[in-house]
Amino acid sequence: QVQLVESGGGLVQPGGSLTLSCAASGSISRMFVTWYRRAPGKQREFVAQILANGEVSYDFSVKGRFTISRDNAKNTVYLQMNNLKAEDTAVYYCTSDNVHWGQGTQVTVSS
Repeated sequence: QVQLVESGGGLVQPGGSLTLSCAASGSISRMFVTWYRRAPGKQREFVAQILANGEVSYDFSVKGRFTISRDNAKNTVYLQMNNLKAEDTAVYYCTSDNVHWGQGTQVTVSS
């Protein structure tokens, strides 16, 4: 069973950048990996996804600002987040094949 661990969250000012990592305990090269987020008082929402073949997709709210990528040699998926906004504040989770989930990492965008 694959275990996922997110890292890289923190406090950043509006307009700043963060890179989240989703490290897997085993190979995820054949899996699709998705980032979701849950803001306080809101439902979980889709952020970005990368398929095994490298194809990516984004929610419209982050397209052009966030970039998802994967390094199969390191069993890691990244989420580069630029031009962060207050509304990006949330706990960010990664999942492989929507089966295995990490514990989440907090991102807070505030001045």
